[in-house]
Amino acid sequence: MNRTRELSGQLSAATGDMPTYQIRAPTAALPRGVVMAASPGSLHSPQQLAEEATRKRELRLMKNREAAKECRRRKKEYVKCLESRVAMLEVQNKKLIEELETLKDICSPKTD
Repeated sequence: MNRTRELSGQLSAATGDMPTYQIRAPTAALPRGVVMAASPGSLHSPQQLAEEATRKRELRLMKNREAAKECRRRKKEYVKCLESRVAMLEVQNKKLIEELETLKDICSPKTD
């Protein structure tokens, strides 16, 4: 078998053609669970290809919905965090303004 492959390759190289190989049938059964691969278009009918395309599209849409849902959840969490920070800063700002007013009252000369 190897000798045939070598001769075919040498002959093909001399003529410029692609090498040809002999394919022999397996002598023993394949182990359980092993599937032989074939070319993508050889086993599928147009209906099967359409069903496969539909399945892939539905899977893509489902993943997109999940990603959008997660994005909305993260955005909501981010906005809550910002709102909390704004509330905290408003309280802090109010305290600082009150402190400033108190210090102005203490430091400013009384004109009575």
